[in-house]
Amino acid sequence: MVEHTDHPTVLQANELSAKLVGWRRRFHQNPELSFQEFRTSRFVAESLSNIKGIEVEMGIGVETSVVGTLTSGEGPVIAIRADMDALPIKEENTFDYHSKNEGVMHACGHDAHTAILLGAAHLLADKFEKEELKGTVKFIFQPAEEATDEKGLSGSPYMVQAGVYDHVDAAIALHMCPWLPDGSAQVNDGYSMANVDVFTAKIFGTGGHGAYPELGTDPIWMLGLVMQALHGIVSRKLPALDAGVISIGQIHAGTASNIIPNEVVIAGTIRSYTTEARDLLSVELKKALSIVGPMGGSYSLDVERGEPALNNDARINRLFLKSMEEMYPELQIVKRPFGMGGEDFGYVTQKLPGALFFLGSGTKDGIKRDLHTPNFDLDESSLPKGVAILTQTAINFLKDGPHPSLIKKMEVKIHVS
Repeated sequence: MVEHTDHPTVLQANELSAKLVGWRRRFHQNPELSFQEFRTSRFVAESLSNIKGIEVEMGIGVETSVVGTLTSGEGPVIAIRADMDALPIKEENTFDYHSKNEGVMHACGHDAHTAILLGAAHLLADKFEKEELKGTVKFIFQPAEEATDEKGLSGSPYMVQAGVYDHVDAAIALHMCPWLPDGSAQVNDGYSMANVDVFTAKIFGTGGHGAYPELGTDPIWMLGLVMQALHGIVSRKLPALDAGVISIGQIHAGTASNIIPNEVVIAGTIRSYTTEARDLLSVELKKALSIVGPMGGSYSLDVERGEPALNNDARINRLFLKSMEEMYPELQIVKRPFGMGGEDFGYVTQKLPGALFFLGSGTKDGIKRDLHTPNFDLDESSLPKGVAILTQTAINFLKDGPHPSLIKKMEVKIHVS
């Protein structure tokens, strides 16, 4: 076990262990889907209102959002963000705090994120009450990280638009990591999680009788050639050193075995790190579909741009690493990108300096428990470490003050139809 018990922040975080486990299990047992986190947000707001010095606001940008503000009225401003929503997954775990909401599960660790941020609020409020810190901390409990609404937006862009991150100098967050054990963390500078785009395409032919294919045009035949072109995009069109992927998740066609349909519908996802790769993959997808023209077909393509890539600021990561080293000198640090998953904290890192790290939380039972799976679980001994690292990073930031080079305000354009 990685521990350094004489550090005051570690000691305080460890004292909260039982509460952290209780909060996390309460959230786990009562999961709520994106934009529906009503009970969760009420509990969070009530918990924050019981902490001396924290001003609580609800419904900023999203009805189920909660923002707690702790301030001395002057000094640097840092935001700490946690997401609260669950996934439409039927849980297979059988422990006594498994989901009571059938078909909904905390399979991505947001229950832990929420509990950890509540813990950090307790610790930082104590520092402010003792007048040990100057500045402002905003505790941002964000709804709807996992899904988008009818406008194609998740919770983060709504809160950015509503001004939650205005006049904030830096933002930090964490994510539970089942592929690393407790006592480890994964940190990466720059692009660390992917741009997320979703596409739907239709290939049109005339259709016809299955016995007389020569009398019509067959969109299923065309799809075979489109699929070959599509799957060659990443390997032959994208620069070899760029990260990117195009995956098909759905194919729909036909009503009977002897009827050639007049259209085929495919849907999938496009993932990338850089803006250049994102644009190139969309252009090449259109080219792959255009080959149906010479075969007598036509097509339509709709690409919905989702969250931008998570771009971790190296200067914020250095604050994470400083806090980890002073509290947990034996902590295993893994430095590599987190993968092609999406994270709508990317909207925040577009606007201001920010970073998110992955906290090792793999269980010790030897069972593979990946994110977004029915048996996901985590090692709860990692919870106090998450509290301590976020808390100490905020403390160090407020005490040192933002370096002038860290203050980088950007206009973020988020399209709402």
